[in-house]
Amino acid sequence: MREALFVKQNSGKWKSYEHLKASSPDEVAERFIDITNDLAYAKTFYPKSKTTAYLNGLASVLHQSIYKSKKEDTNRFLTFWKFELPVLFYTYRRQLLYALIFFLISGAIGVLSAKYDDAFVRLILGDGYVNMTNENIAKGDPFGVYKRQGPVAMFFSIAANNIYVSMVAFLSGIFLGIGPVFMLLKNGIMVGAFEYYFFSKSLGAESVLVIWIHGTLEISAIVIAGAAGLVLGHGLLFPKTYTRLQAFKNSAKDGTKIALGIVPILLVAAFFEGFITRYTNMPLWLSISILGGSLLFIIWYVIIYPSQLNKRNQIS
Repeated sequence: MREALFVKQNSGKWKSYEHLKASSPDEVAERFIDITNDLAYAKTFYPKSKTTAYLNGLASVLHQSIYKSKKEDTNRFLTFWKFELPVLFYTYRRQLLYALIFFLISGAIGVLSAKYDDAFVRLILGDGYVNMTNENIAKGDPFGVYKRQGPVAMFFSIAANNIYVSMVAFLSGIFLGIGPVFMLLKNGIMVGAFEYYFFSKSLGAESVLVIWIHGTLEISAIVIAGAAGLVLGHGLLFPKTYTRLQAFKNSAKDGTKIALGIVPILLVAAFFEGFITRYTNMPLWLSISILGGSLLFIIWYVIIYPSQLNKRNQIS
């Protein structure tokens, strides 16, 4: 679409957002999402135009108006997860895709390395874990590691570890985006070798049904954290019309929101691992329901819902 047509179609709406007071905080939030989508479009097709600069300023004004009202504070968290975070997922969908690709390639490397090098699994997972799991397999309880610790203690230790890994994946983006790629490579290879180990023991299907009860949310969150790190590095590498410092501030703000936004997902994953995964003999339908529900949630919340929000705002 030509810029003149883009402006003609939307200028009336933009002017109304400037001058008309919103009747409720939800309306302000909807306006902010709408302007953010227009801004993302303008940045893509008219990155150096006055239209983009104007929309950036209007988005800033609306953003400030969202959070300056005490009345709105009660709905702040709801607004964040209902609107703001999905908008960021859509805005940075390329970084999410890149992070997923890096992870999948790394997982494939882990599988192939474990397949053609007998010592690779021990190198990645450690002799202690492999020996313990071999003993559990001999006892007929291959996933007994999930029963060794009490559920509450396991929940807190897993939650702390996963949040730490995710924050490192995000913050390492300051090294020009190289850090998140390394973290995704490391975790992808580990997951690939880990899964190949169970498949080599003829326990592949069982491992998926047990481990991925919590792994679906956990690994998805780590991939998203890696994408947040790529967002952080993007501002340093590609400042566009901003100064490098301003671009970094913008990307740091958005990356931080994404990284913090996935903490509830990590907590749910830790809950599953601490309290549910230990029931390794649960009914097949229940295991598939939890695993499938987790996967559908990630696909909907990270991909489908943000796209629906974008289309809805374009129409309005």
